[in-house]
Amino acid sequence: MAGQIVHFEIPADDTEKGREFWGSLFGWQFEAYPGPSEYYMTRISDETGGAITNMQTGKRGTRAYFDVDDINAGAARVHELGGEADDPMPVPSMGWFVTCKDPHGNEFCLWQNDPSAPAPTG
Repeated sequence: MAGQIVHFEIPADDTEKGREFWGSLFGWQFEAYPGPSEYYMTRISDETGGAITNMQTGKRGTRAYFDVDDINAGAARVHELGGEADDPMPVPSMGWFVTCKDPHGNEFCLWQNDPSAPAPTG
């Protein structure tokens, strides 16, 4: 459903402590996700997941991913409304995301499910 939060990331300089805190607080179980950074995912519901990651070392604040039907149209709409949107990036076999900022500089992402999303090139 468009506009629903489907994923969020919690930055942590020490991902072990982050997983310990959030796992103890809510009973979340984390699983390592392969990639260039530490990324540990948890399922919150059938439609929502979260992650503890060190991808944004030194940054604070949770980044929400909002569902859209069309990632390119969503990014274009962000621009139309005075925000910023990077180019969409694939997550192989899962979907597409685009990192955005609202007119006040608040970061968020848009997400489109797409099991046919390819591996990034280059």
